[in-house]
Amino acid sequence: MNDHREVPARPAGAAASSDITSAREEAGEVRRFWGGLGLPGLVDVHTHFMPERVLRKVWDYFDTQGPLTGGLAWPISYRKEEAERTLLLREFGVRAFTSMLYPHKPGMAPWLNGWAAGFARRTPDCLHTATLHPEPGVETYVREAVEAGARVFKAHVQVGAYDPADELLDGAWGLLAEARIPVVIHCGSGPAPGKHTGPEPIARVLARHPRLRLIVAHLGMPEYEDFLALAERYDEVRLDTTMAFTDFAERLAPFPPRALPRLAALGDRVLLGSDFPNIPYPYLHQLRALERLDLGREWLRAVCHDNAARLFGLPADQEDGAGG
Repeated sequence: MNDHREVPARPAGAAASSDITSAREEAGEVRRFWGGLGLPGLVDVHTHFMPERVLRKVWDYFDTQGPLTGGLAWPISYRKEEAERTLLLREFGVRAFTSMLYPHKPGMAPWLNGWAAGFARRTPDCLHTATLHPEPGVETYVREAVEAGARVFKAHVQVGAYDPADELLDGAWGLLAEARIPVVIHCGSGPAPGKHTGPEPIARVLARHPRLRLIVAHLGMPEYEDFLALAERYDEVRLDTTMAFTDFAERLAPFPPRALPRLAALGDRVLLGSDFPNIPYPYLHQLRALERLDLGREWLRAVCHDNAARLFGLPADQEDGAGG
């Protein structure tokens, strides 16, 4: 099955950041950002790579403002073919990234995991990513993915429309907790709520598996403070910054200023995420949005690189993906 067919041209109204010249200029700005922090590059735990025909369907969903987008106009800034997207992350100086992919129905996860394993083999700077869904056999294929070298899992409660505390997932969560493999999970209710989003369902999972390494996507938007509380309660709960504090997200679900001291105190468990390529603004904007929080140079260094590098055991002397 050929999943590398040409991606359709950008529709009218989509962001112009796919222009080669502006992309190069942005790459220079991104490099100046992390270079100014004295970092060897960035580690982005929330980037999307998936079979091209699946990704095109995701982009179509954003283009038509499907219900889970909250009805928002959502032009895809990096509507490029796979090789171009990978190269651009390397030009940005992203040392390691993920292939966040997820099933929307039973039976998809094993196939997606097979694709992701192949992508990781041909893309050494991608952290081998896998996914899961509540279905018979889930523990078996999760174990197979772990044994094949998966380093991070993706769970999407909103799109999958499932209860993360479903008994069918209990064995898989236990296996991942024992293996100490992080799970990036979209369980907040943004940009549109789902039947099982919000802090309560995932709190039930953590009550059973307190050592599960959950990375709550989007800082748990819009239930920021509830998910901060879970991170304060469970040492292995982390949060990623995906879309948080950007102008786009602040219009949709502003982060409460009163919670900033709590976010600062959790500075060793906040990780950079971007949602690249599915973002309606330039990649640089996410970095600037974090910078303007004014939580200090060391907090920013930890979030943009050091926390994830430590979590995934990246060697300190590894050069960034672009070789610079």
